[in-house]
Amino acid sequence: MAPAGYTVAAARAAILSGIKPLASEPVAIEAANGRTLAQAVIATRAQPPFRASAMDGYGVRAADLGSGPFTLLGKAAAGHSYAGAPLRAGGAVRIFTGAAIPAGVDCVVPQERARREGDSLWLETAAHPRSNIREAGVDFGAGEVLVRAGVRLNARHTALIAASGAATVQVTRRPRVAVLATGDELVEPGAAATAHQIFDSVSFGVAAAIGEWGGEALRLAIRADSTAAIAAAAADALRRVDLLVVIGGASVGDYDVVKQSLGGLGLVIAFERVAIRPGRPTWFGRAVDQQVLGLPGNPAAALVCAHLFLRPLLAALLGRGSDPTGATALLEGEVAASAADECYLRAVADCGGDTQLRVRPCDNQDTSLLSVFAAANALIRRPAHAGAAASGERVELLWL
Repeated sequence: MAPAGYTVAAARAAILSGIKPLASEPVAIEAANGRTLAQAVIATRAQPPFRASAMDGYGVRAADLGSGPFTLLGKAAAGHSYAGAPLRAGGAVRIFTGAAIPAGVDCVVPQERARREGDSLWLETAAHPRSNIREAGVDFGAGEVLVRAGVRLNARHTALIAASGAATVQVTRRPRVAVLATGDELVEPGAAATAHQIFDSVSFGVAAAIGEWGGEALRLAIRADSTAAIAAAAADALRRVDLLVVIGGASVGDYDVVKQSLGGLGLVIAFERVAIRPGRPTWFGRAVDQQVLGLPGNPAAALVCAHLFLRPLLAALLGRGSDPTGATALLEGEVAASAADECYLRAVADCGGDTQLRVRPCDNQDTSLLSVFAAANALIRRPAHAGAAASGERVELLWL
């Protein structure tokens, strides 16, 4: 068994060791938003595939400007080819935005700068060759990589992919994650609670985070502090998912029976503790050849460690790098020394009138307080053995 008290970096490395992206699957582009691209999208043709007008106006030869009148020879509309006579000296073509530029035209004069009488035109001369013309391939060229593999797709990517003509893309299958909350003290929201029970909240928060981070969460029914009940629920879940997250039951009390419960499933533990506050009881291992991540029962500790360990694990399974979440900011207030543990303080960060990013630690850092976590938008990270920090010092933060 690996020694306890892993650093955050060592624990994350142990979790990610040997992780490979899941298999890919094709999806229609209208269903691809939020999915992780498994295969790069490469343009099969240029966009636009022809020289196109950027304005409604008249296409002429720039060399003819200054003379006049011009003779209207025909029109070019978007989606249709020009069917008029070939352009000649003093000739003009009525042209509309997006239409293909007829041969011989090298500038488009906006219609606001034209005066027309029948088929005769007088045009202002404030134009130069290629005015208001989009060259073929100005957006992207054939063979160009439009979106690289490993990118989580958003609406902007979807529009670009559609512009390439692709109707489907290959994306990584979403990781399936079972979330199991344990404890005699827990009841489901909406159920009747005794005077000594509380409503389960952490499994809902973790499941929601899994969805935000690209996975599919299966939130299991609460299990009491019973080795048989926990083992049965875990065994069933591990047959159906890529990862099991167990909340609570991993400290050193008489009722912390999770790891004992999974022993019959061949649990092999990579680490049992992390040198972190909050979240020291966080652990990780494998059972039935699947990953198992154990999170503390206290809400803030569980959610902090989900950000630090579950989020990068999902990113690895999806085949993308960890999302950039860090920054530095000026501290408003004070923070105490961190002693031997790496510390993460719930905090509120924003920009002041001088546009400097500032961060203020929440007043109460009790790990049971969900109201504090919900009000926070960042975590202040303090390295192990860091001294106290005063207002005005620059500190590291992670966005929530």
